[in-house]
Amino acid sequence: MMNVLKHLKTDSLANKRKSLFLIFGLIVFVTSFLFVTYYFFISYNHVTTDNAYVGAEVAQVTAATGGIIKTIHCKDTDIVRTGDVLVNIDDSDARFVLARAKADLDKAQADLDSAKMDSDRRSVLAKSGSVSAEEVTNSKNAFKSSQAIFDAASVAFAQAQVDLDRTIIRSPVDGVIAKRQVQLGQRIQSGTNLMSVVPLLSLHVDANFKEVQLRKIKIGQLVELTSDFYGNSVVYHGKIVGISGGTGSAFAVIPAQNATGNWIKVVQRLPVRIELDPKELADHPLRVGLSMQVDVDVSSYQK
Repeated sequence: MMNVLKHLKTDSLANKRKSLFLIFGLIVFVTSFLFVTYYFFISYNHVTTDNAYVGAEVAQVTAATGGIIKTIHCKDTDIVRTGDVLVNIDDSDARFVLARAKADLDKAQADLDSAKMDSDRRSVLAKSGSVSAEEVTNSKNAFKSSQAIFDAASVAFAQAQVDLDRTIIRSPVDGVIAKRQVQLGQRIQSGTNLMSVVPLLSLHVDANFKEVQLRKIKIGQLVELTSDFYGNSVVYHGKIVGISGGTGSAFAVIPAQNATGNWIKVVQRLPVRIELDPKELADHPLRVGLSMQVDVDVSSYQK
């Protein structure tokens, strides 16, 4: 009886062991199948990185003429449109110069009209022999001289008008004011940097991919991006538009010198520029410098 019970118990343990091995084998098979499926159908066609940041072609607002700041119409974080007045420079001197240039131009116009009438009259009289050829030549030379003076006065007047217009500084693009450096009453020189305007609707992302990832990266591939600023609920769609001509270390002020005995290889990264959808940026604005998570569909391509 004891032998029978012992035999049954041994069979039960063997069956249980077989069941456990079968379950374990099934788990390994399913896990392997899922891994292979994910790799070939999802992971193989995607390259990701979280080393990516929002960038922009920031517009620098500089003074084209010197003077004293009379009025400032904006501050940091203000949203402006193209053509909005940002700064007014005191235009008193520019108006005096313009008025003097206008007077010089009017005088040059009067002298030119007088010289033309005299030249035309002497040319007519020369046909009847009333004046000499020398007088005709002198009148024509006087007309040419008056024409040259008038042209110079016209240029001076146009320059004075431009200088007056430049006392009104306008925004070159739509965007947000940043790094305003100018203050009321400050005397500035031509070329002084006043502020920056960040164009929020034409932002891009610079994604830094490893060397081993770049073999799959091509211009025109589609990209999905998310930002910690909004979370995973907001997905941006973009397109790769360019690949940098060199790594960050290659353009450093002091480039790395690898010709040493203790050289250690460091995996390099290359910036890849991604163009964002302006409509999505309008719905969910970003700011320069924000970090992004990038997922490139390497199987896609778009011109």
